[in-house]
Amino acid sequence: MRIGINVAKLREGKPREYVTRFLFGGAVTVVATLIARRYGPVLGGLFLAFPGIFAPGLSMTETHAIERKASRGAAGTLFARAEASIEAAGASAGALGLAAFAIVLWKGLPSHPLTLVLPPAGAAWLFVSVLFWWLRKRL
Repeated sequence: MRIGINVAKLREGKPREYVTRFLFGGAVTVVATLIARRYGPVLGGLFLAFPGIFAPGLSMTETHAIERKASRGAAGTLFARAEASIEAAGASAGALGLAAFAIVLWKGLPSHPLTLVLPPAGAAWLFVSVLFWWLRKRL
């Protein structure tokens, strides 16, 4: 599978689905903030790293894939699960990249200004994310 953008898929979503997705993400952020206030920023940051819109996004992907197949008269459950699993694999690669981003910031910020640390942190995210996506395709 090639990495790409398909803007037409945005039209498949219903406004209610997008509202639900972003409300869930917002709720995760609020919970992480409350945890940070009660138990400190380290623990709160771990919860903030939770991919708040990941689960609703996968659900939307699967539902829309099933609907596309059903409109053509086919059962699309297996296809939909495969499409959702590819999205999950991409999210996993991105999460590993986010960990690399966080490590570079964590190690660099105590001794350097953000403007010097942010570019290498972004480069680490990009490199690790692409590397793990590439490895996933090869294994």
